[in-house]
Amino acid sequence: MTTELSTSAALIVVDVQNDFADPNGSLFVEGGEAVVAASNAAITAATERGELIVYTQDWHPPETPHFVDYGGVWPTHCVRDTWGAELHPDLTVSGPVVRKGTGGEDGYSGFSMRNVDTGEESPTELGAILEAHGVDTVTVVGLAFDVCVKATAIDGIARGLHVLVDLNASASVNLDPNDHDKAATELEAAGVTLLS
Repeated sequence: MTTELSTSAALIVVDVQNDFADPNGSLFVEGGEAVVAASNAAITAATERGELIVYTQDWHPPETPHFVDYGGVWPTHCVRDTWGAELHPDLTVSGPVVRKGTGGEDGYSGFSMRNVDTGEESPTELGAILEAHGVDTVTVVGLAFDVCVKATAIDGIARGLHVLVDLNASASVNLDPNDHDKAATELEAAGVTLLS
């Protein structure tokens, strides 16, 4: 059986890292372990279709206004060069990894980072990677659905991409119990296709 290569589609695997996907992580997302297996299934399928696969990785400094101890809303997580920041050991990694939040910025979207103090946005390398491969359609999986998956998907739409989010390969952190449903509504309103 031959597989027709797709040069215009890509899979973006968002933040499947120990702090989010392992129960011992500092910001464990309920269902995070299942997302590792579901992401691997999506990676296998994308590989068979010949799609580009790109990974994002939170990579924060130890002190950042992104964290609650320094004025933010999140517990300390994914501090660079720690176990928590590593991609989950069971995740299949077969493509470039884009790090975000590296200078203390809010690194929600895989495409951009926002300076917490000034609001200034700076791009990550994700957009350039997709552009170099002629990608016009992306499927987004990973963690967390209501935060970084949502931000990445909406940013993708803003960049003129056709964006799909696989609900079976994502889970929400739900700081508020309604965050998952709110995120789904926002994504659909932005033009993102939700796959269930």
